[in-house]
Amino acid sequence: MKVVILAGGFGTKISEESQFKPKPMIEIGDKPILWHIMKTYSYYGFNDFIICLGHKGYYIKEFFSHYFLHESDVTFDFSKENEMVIHRSVSDPWRVTLVDTGKTTMTGGRLKRIEKYIGNKTFMLTYGDGVADINIQNLVNYHRSNGNMCTVTSIQPSGRFGALDLDSDNAVKDFSEKPKGDGSWINAGYFVMEPQVLRYIEDDQTNLEKDSLEKIAKDGHMMAYKRSGFLHPMDTMRDKNYLEELWRSGKAPWKKGDM
Repeated sequence: MKVVILAGGFGTKISEESQFKPKPMIEIGDKPILWHIMKTYSYYGFNDFIICLGHKGYYIKEFFSHYFLHESDVTFDFSKENEMVIHRSVSDPWRVTLVDTGKTTMTGGRLKRIEKYIGNKTFMLTYGDGVADINIQNLVNYHRSNGNMCTVTSIQPSGRFGALDLDSDNAVKDFSEKPKGDGSWINAGYFVMEPQVLRYIEDDQTNLEKDSLEKIAKDGHMMAYKRSGFLHPMDTMRDKNYLEELWRSGKAPWKKGDM
């Protein structure tokens, strides 16, 4: 199953770093937050990624073009016609497709632009600027069991994110982006979707959350995977410093396996 990561935004709230690099490449513990997100999916066996690029997307391309080399022990022998010897490599079983989806394209438009890479199969979607301790396999299993077009992971913190109006069976009746805080179940940013979702996207200016997902919910095609646990975005330098502190202290809830 393919994993789509939206990584094209400008990151204006954390401009101290995003003016130099795209937000998903801002580091936590010497690794981009994008790497942390991919490691979470990879831990559960999902290794086929499509990354939607935009603002400073070349930076992400450069990172992956040199990823294997940077993760390896290597000898450069310039006396032997610039011979390069790899002694030890720590590589991930990733297949990474990097797609330029435009600098000003909205979130729905970015998803529509990669339709040919998604194909006609179930896929996952998340944002490239937040970490969570979510069990991805349980999310996928829940999506398969509910038989709906879209499943969104939901948690219940403050009113900082898109709120979900749920009925007693966890069907999503309404999807509202960033309302005032009232204890609602919120959009945690980890989705499983069927390709029919793309029919709700018109063009580059379609906002996935405010346009497409609101319509999908009102049409009765969305379910919520309710959970408790850790979720934290990296919107500001305060967020970055908090996540960095968790990582450095060895208490990062999202850390999985050999991260």
